[in-house]
Amino acid sequence: MPTVETVRGPVDVEDLGQTLMHEHVFVLSTEHVDNYGQDSWWDEEHRVADAIAKLRGLASVGVATIVDPTVWGIGRYIPRVQRIAAEVPELNIIVATGLYCFDEVPHHYAHRGPGLLMDVPEPMVDDFVRDLTEGVAGTGVKAAFLKCVVEQRGLTAGVERVCRAVAQAHLRTGAPITVHTNAFTQAGLPALGLFTKEGVDLTKVVVGHAGDSNDLGYLMRLADTGATLGMDRFGLDVYNPTPARVDTIAALCERGYADRMVLSHDSACFMDYFGGAYGQMLEHAAPNWHLRHIHDDVLPALREKGVTDAQLHQMLVVNPRVYFS
Repeated sequence: MPTVETVRGPVDVEDLGQTLMHEHVFVLSTEHVDNYGQDSWWDEEHRVADAIAKLRGLASVGVATIVDPTVWGIGRYIPRVQRIAAEVPELNIIVATGLYCFDEVPHHYAHRGPGLLMDVPEPMVDDFVRDLTEGVAGTGVKAAFLKCVVEQRGLTAGVERVCRAVAQAHLRTGAPITVHTNAFTQAGLPALGLFTKEGVDLTKVVVGHAGDSNDLGYLMRLADTGATLGMDRFGLDVYNPTPARVDTIAALCERGYADRMVLSHDSACFMDYFGGAYGQMLEHAAPNWHLRHIHDDVLPALREKGVTDAQLHQMLVVNPRVYFS
């Protein structure tokens, strides 16, 4: 039976259960926290305890696994996640490798690589493969999938380089890919085009944030490649209100696409984009953007629109299992 790596070690894919395919434990900038957070809004013990409580609450509604695409660029720090995972044994946490950037690669890669000042093989590929096969930063925790970004600016030179490195790491290891995309610019199309040229198995690609769009033509065009649609920002109503997201998923289910969608929120236990005001921001601007919104509100709404329990099981259990098999 195939297994998938989690923070606590390998798990049989058959045991993943209900899975939210795009959630973050923390989204942080290490330099922001270290320089401006320690004396004001960042209390390590408080944030860890808060994350444990939130993840226990998620497990209590039946979720067995979260897939956390936090990579370099949004604060991946595995020892902190290990602490939390140890206190929530009923929940699997699957972590990623890759790079989160909208344009240029970090300076640490800017001068190393094919044709650059240090003309060497692409160092990102080796770094990603090491995370997948040996573990992240000496923790022994292995990443189980790859993450990259194609945003509003599209395939800039830096973004293209990262995506190609992710594709090459996929080809070396078989690890699946999640690509953050901008649905309003239909960035999923050039992302899948690049992966196709690189020889990626598109059935192993989730097009992240596809659910920000209600354009059925665009969404079906993505799904018809074999890729999976990330309907994964429930509660982030500023991009697309929940009722519209529900209608779109119901329409796609009716058209036979339940086997190419996964559900999630893209939420976090805490993110530092707003300093210490994260909770206040949620309360006033995005009150439904939390880990239980899907189970508390979205699943009943989908059922009311005619989505069957079998289709919900497909999106929450079967599709994630296939993705990691």
